[in-house]
Amino acid sequence: MSRVRVHNFAVSIDGFATGEGQSAEAPFGHAGERLHEWFIQTRAFRRMQGAKGGSTGVDDAIAATTDEGIGAEIMGRNKFGPQRGPWEDHAWQGWWGENPPFHTPVFVLTHHPRPSIEMEGGTTFHFLDATPQEALRQAREAAGGLDVRIGGGPGTVREFLEADLVDHMHVAVVPILLGRGVRLWDGLEGLEERFDIESVATPSGVTHMTFTRR
Repeated sequence: MSRVRVHNFAVSIDGFATGEGQSAEAPFGHAGERLHEWFIQTRAFRRMQGAKGGSTGVDDAIAATTDEGIGAEIMGRNKFGPQRGPWEDHAWQGWWGENPPFHTPVFVLTHHPRPSIEMEGGTTFHFLDATPQEALRQAREAAGGLDVRIGGGPGTVREFLEADLVDHMHVAVVPILLGRGVRLWDGLEGLEERFDIESVATPSGVTHMTFTRR
């Protein structure tokens, strides 16, 4: 069976995976790009943007694994956009422009389903009001035997961890303090008992932690 994976999921050293005050201009609220600067600088990220150059080394090697073998993605509504409640702007098609970086079916969890949106490059957004188990069932069908990535935000990753549905997770602990926002780890006491955990520190100051289901 295909695996369920989390990749390049960045948290601050006080456990926040996004800042406070998300808006169309600030997808990560007051955190800005600070959680993801390590990733943006890598060759892997620049290649995703169709650009050359970028840093190599451990950060790049780990970042490059994010798309390998992925056939579908599941994300929360707050990763798709800043709107809350019933959809007021159906013209909103995500933060990523006409050709999003996923290139697979993407299942957006929301209490307010809407028609699917087909984008350039193979990405189609489907909007589901579903449990993690049901969303995963549909994503696996769409993935055609490949793995399913849980893309975030922190609430969505936490739901899948609480339901014991994650097989492999990479968390990048970034050396910043955010102080407020949305935490990843709340309510997940004893998580380490389900996973083999390894960590490696890099010159960028980031500690990469991998969780592999036992």
